[in-house]
Amino acid sequence: MSDRGSSPVDKDARIAELEAALAARDTLIDTLRFQLAQLRRLTFGQSSEKLSLQIEQLELTLEELEGEAELADIRKVQADERERPAPVRALPAHLPRAERRIEPEAGTCTCPSCGGALRPLGQDSDEMLDVAPVQWRVIRTVRPKYSCRSCEQIVQAAAPVKAIARGKASFATLAHVVVAKFDHHLPLYRQAEMMAAQGLDIDRSTLAGWAAQAAHLLDPIVSRIREEGIKAGKIHVDDTPVPMLMPGKGKTVQARLWAYVVDDRAAGASTPALTWYRFTPDRSGIHPQSELKDFTGLLQADAYAGFDKLYRSNRIQEVACWAHFRRKIFENHATSPTPLTSNLLDRIAALYRIEEEIRGQPPDQRRRHRQDRSRPQVNDLRSIIDDALRRLSPKSNMAKALSYGRKRWDALTRYIDEGVAEIDNNIAERAIRPVAIGRKNWIFAGSKAGGERAAAIYSVIETAKLNGIEPQAYIADVIEKIAGDWPATRWDELMPCWGGRLPTASQCARVSALQDSIKGAARGANYPHRHGYVKER
Repeated sequence: MSDRGSSPVDKDARIAELEAALAARDTLIDTLRFQLAQLRRLTFGQSSEKLSLQIEQLELTLEELEGEAELADIRKVQADERERPAPVRALPAHLPRAERRIEPEAGTCTCPSCGGALRPLGQDSDEMLDVAPVQWRVIRTVRPKYSCRSCEQIVQAAAPVKAIARGKASFATLAHVVVAKFDHHLPLYRQAEMMAAQGLDIDRSTLAGWAAQAAHLLDPIVSRIREEGIKAGKIHVDDTPVPMLMPGKGKTVQARLWAYVVDDRAAGASTPALTWYRFTPDRSGIHPQSELKDFTGLLQADAYAGFDKLYRSNRIQEVACWAHFRRKIFENHATSPTPLTSNLLDRIAALYRIEEEIRGQPPDQRRRHRQDRSRPQVNDLRSIIDDALRRLSPKSNMAKALSYGRKRWDALTRYIDEGVAEIDNNIAERAIRPVAIGRKNWIFAGSKAGGERAAAIYSVIETAKLNGIEPQAYIADVIEKIAGDWPATRWDELMPCWGGRLPTASQCARVSALQDSIKGAARGANYPHRHGYVKER
């Protein structure tokens, strides 16, 4: 039956029915989001395949529902566009423009209605975001030969250095492969499939060789990143499991990838941030102990027992993570909320609000602010925890959570007296996140050498990103210079810091200028840079 024949009552009923369906859809989306959040919390720190599968299924369902909701919203906007004009959203000005001009079918000279002459009146223009697929090309290098008419001397330009001896990949191709795998989380077999779809038949083993060569060329940069990082006064550390394939057995063992981060920007520092990774076949404490044997200062990390030997020497001071402590309380609150858990979470949230107020300020100002504001609240929080521990059963989950923090109270509160320290170890956890995401795609490391190669490439990519540099262009530029016999005395000029280099006063000023200019990305700002690999955010 057509709408024309429907009564107003039928139309109202139909509208009410559609509104109810939309409300049910929105409720289902909210419910799925809540369930996903719960499942992600349950799987934190473990590798339950059953829960992971359930999460993936819920994510797919939620994606479909959100897609339907988005489509419905688009249709609604299209239906209402006559009633209200669509907002004008300018596309970034730095993107290249390709103009498509559409003239009237009848031509630009004669009016199709009366035959009169046409004159220009104005024009309407509209911009759309377009994309062109990756276009592979071949660079053909030609070196003409010349001979001297007098002495028969042959003159010819020297052959340019190659990324791989007798290979067919350019430096840009090597950079593309490693960034696609380790930053965009595309395993090599998927990259091979994408290339094949464009008529380029490259075996996965060949791509693996290219990645290995890129990692080899980047070794000097990785070494310099670590050498400079160890000199810092504060390091954040975290680790994550990485399955490693055992040769000849077809099984995997639980290896680890450790992230070491130097980033004092929250304490007003203008020095570049650095990140380096280490791959180890297990989680033995000897690995971080060996890595940090020359380090002196503050170590922000979790409560892993392998660090204890470092703290006994007194040259390294432990700064514990409030986020870990809060997470244990929240796990109890999510299961069985009580006035105690609510009170503790609110008080910890108040400590974090204080940190937001002083973010970016110099260490001495941060320390004074924490002494005035955070110290009294921390003392009250300790009294509440001690009182709760006297009342709770020692075997209860809540008592175990509170004991975790109480045993580490000196380390948890050390940040109050150290202006450069952070309240938590989220800096290191953010450095681990790309590994955790990529691990879902490339599944496992094929060997110890493969894990070390991944650690090296992650070190360069993540350090570049921390300093606002686009990793692919940076890696392509740097490995070409290194392959071209760049002097070892000038490695520092290739470090992934904007302006190129290690923290001198003028160079750190450039980093600060970059951080300010990044804020203009939403307005389509262009960032002048001599190498052309400053990343836009």
